[in-house]
Amino acid sequence: MALERLPESNVQPLVVDLDGTLIKSDLLYESANTFIVKRPLECLRILIWLIKEGKGGLKTRLAGEGNIDAALLPYNQALITWLREQRMKGRIIVLATASARVLAKAVAERLDLFDDVVGTEGSINLKSEHKRDLLLKRYGLRGFDYVGNDLADIPIFKVARNAFLVSSSQSMIGKVDSLGNLEGVFDPCRRNIFKAWLMALRPHQWVKNVLTFLPLLAAHRFHDASSLLMGLLAFLVFGLTASSVYLLNDLVDVIDDRQHKRKNRRPFAAGDLSLASGWIAWPLLVMMAYAIAWFLLPLLFIAILTIYFALTLAYSLKIKQIVVVDVITLAGLYTLRIIAGAAATNTSPSFWLLVFSMFLFLSLAFIKRFSEIKADAITNQNRQIPGRGYVYTDLEIVSTMGVTAGYIAVLVLAFYVQDPHTAQLYRSPKLIWFACPLLLLWISRVWLISNRGQMHDDPIIFALKDAMSWIIAFCLLVDLVLAQVIR
Repeated sequence: MALERLPESNVQPLVVDLDGTLIKSDLLYESANTFIVKRPLECLRILIWLIKEGKGGLKTRLAGEGNIDAALLPYNQALITWLREQRMKGRIIVLATASARVLAKAVAERLDLFDDVVGTEGSINLKSEHKRDLLLKRYGLRGFDYVGNDLADIPIFKVARNAFLVSSSQSMIGKVDSLGNLEGVFDPCRRNIFKAWLMALRPHQWVKNVLTFLPLLAAHRFHDASSLLMGLLAFLVFGLTASSVYLLNDLVDVIDDRQHKRKNRRPFAAGDLSLASGWIAWPLLVMMAYAIAWFLLPLLFIAILTIYFALTLAYSLKIKQIVVVDVITLAGLYTLRIIAGAAATNTSPSFWLLVFSMFLFLSLAFIKRFSEIKADAITNQNRQIPGRGYVYTDLEIVSTMGVTAGYIAVLVLAFYVQDPHTAQLYRSPKLIWFACPLLLLWISRVWLISNRGQMHDDPIIFALKDAMSWIIAFCLLVDLVLAQVIR
């Protein structure tokens, strides 16, 4: 918060906007998001309400669902601190918003800061000129100070005594300053928009899509330029699809994320990005992915991509809440990347490769859940993890299943070494035996780190940042190369 100067008098009421001002989100989008997540098959009702009853009627309808928890909204804490200081000086503070009054009242009761609340009731959307007219009727010209954040507040700033702006936009600050009554500017406490989108899209997670190249490498066809190109296109398509799913998953999980000590910093949970922008962006990414696949990749790849996308949707909406089924689904999603890569490059994935990947990624999925349970258990030992089906007492069985899955993956690799087909691909297949202790070392190590509570809740990201994981990966690569070139 950066206040330029304080008002000369505190006698007149201080009127505060809600959406984008007191909170870094918008209650209309919050309530619509919750409605869609809880009742996805009825989402078209939102459009029907908007067409038939207008924006004001839509807000009233969604408010009637009673699905907003005021305690979990992303508040502008700097502004709240200042408002409490004003309240201590005996100032009357009014919450005036275009959001439904019933929701605004819940916010006011949560903060215990406001003397009165005005908001949208019925079909009249209390925004801009409508809000201005109401405030003029109540307090008269220059009879109040106003705290707002965007262009819709300009008509109100014009009739207020003092204007306080929540914005980092120099253009917006200039517009309000030109009115001659700008008394203070508050930092909206949001991330840079580019950084926020980069964080939401998670392009670093695209590294997981390197699995699409695995069938090509396993078949020793990495010198085939056309197949490599198909692999690159498959990588791109899966990257776009994965980013769309990350956006959707964050929208679905926004309430649960706000209760998580680390995930509450995600852009939608923190209010850095509008929930509405997320609902626009994720379908666009899916359409881009399918457009590339339709024109450049085989139909079999598109079919597998569709299965992958449908499974990720099911996971985001329901499966992640079902114990064990969730981790098996995660492992399956990794394995589907390999199958899709095989379809894109016209190769046949090895039976051993698919079984190995399924058990290895099942172990990693269990690590992900184990880390979440462990982190949550520090403060809430008897509570079910928000958005998941696990509780603290599941730690031991989850670790047992995860370690077992990892060791079975190494056993499958050992069987692969003995397969007669392996001798056709490698000059010295027995050298691959050295990969077994290397994998045992890595799996055992990451599970020990998880048990100590030092694991990132995504083991793939942990491995990318872990020096020992890179050393083990390099040793594995050298071992496979030597098995190929040495007789």
